[in-house]
Amino acid sequence: MNVIREVEAVVIGAGQAGLAAAYHLRRAGFEPDRDFVVLDHSPGPGGAWQFRWPSLTYGKVHGMHALPGMELTGADPGRPSAEVISEYFAAYERTFGLRVRRPVDVRAVREGDGGRLLVETSAGTWATRALINATGTWDRPFWPRYPGQETFRGRQLHTAQYAGPEEFAGLRVVVVGGGASGTQHLLELAPYAAATTWVTRRPPVFREGPFDEDAGRAAVALVAERVRRGLPPRSVVSVTGLPLNDAVRQGIADGVLDRLPVFDRITPDGVEWADGRRVAADVILWATGFRAALDHLAPLRLRGPGGGIRVEGTRVVADPRIHLVGYGPSASTVGANRAGRAAVRDIRRLLDGEAVAA
Repeated sequence: MNVIREVEAVVIGAGQAGLAAAYHLRRAGFEPDRDFVVLDHSPGPGGAWQFRWPSLTYGKVHGMHALPGMELTGADPGRPSAEVISEYFAAYERTFGLRVRRPVDVRAVREGDGGRLLVETSAGTWATRALINATGTWDRPFWPRYPGQETFRGRQLHTAQYAGPEEFAGLRVVVVGGGASGTQHLLELAPYAAATTWVTRRPPVFREGPFDEDAGRAAVALVAERVRRGLPPRSVVSVTGLPLNDAVRQGIADGVLDRLPVFDRITPDGVEWADGRRVAADVILWATGFRAALDHLAPLRLRGPGGGIRVEGTRVVADPRIHLVGYGPSASTVGANRAGRAAVRDIRRLLDGEAVAA
């Protein structure tokens, strides 16, 4: 017998954005398991961080912002970020008694009775008056398609499957993608691989100097404008440029970060450009980013003609009961914290029967 449990709010996802939202729900007087529930499909605490490759140490992480109410201090920069941040998230959940339920797979969110949403999961169904969706992007790696891709005789993998540089020893590797992951992969692979080739759709933009608060606000504003118009969000990193640190400078000097425009086709033995240039490869590593994991919201038909979901702040324009945190402008770690606070403020007003300003 499928018992439907009623709550005031459901949080889907227990990464940075989900935990921040749960923290602010508690501060607003909501009680875990009675008034709200946090559902997470991962095997343990840590969000997407728990799946990062071991060679991505904490010292290499760019801008990991602390969760609200509890700083991350004394972390060893030489330890894998997956370990450091998973332990931090676990301690955070215990400290604030967030009672995250896992592993729970959310299969669909549908319209229910009495103005509630039905959240159908592997652990049963919840009927909720408000929903905070914090599912991130890790579960939806983006694989571009190119002519001849299926003929390649070597190995193709995505950043989500990358486990470290050692397994590429002696191999010729083509890295596709102009983001931070692509440059990190190249710098790690260079000492092991027989050869590396970097290709990107657009020339990379390296950012000199500190990334100050004004620059951060400007970058977030560009991403926010897209989601207000109902377009699929671009990552905040895509508009900030790549930080030019000592390792990157050395990679440029050594030719490791000598970028080529993206190829036109893939051959059985490598990649090829329209002008006849070819590069032989044993591996193609797709560092091509991720897309928002929102398939479970499909029954609500929230997507607009532009392919995205129109969002004002964190609130879905078409349905004020739903907030997307860690989406678009709140996809950065500091943005996720602010988004969680803003979402709870709006939900509090919604549940109190107040009009929420557009």
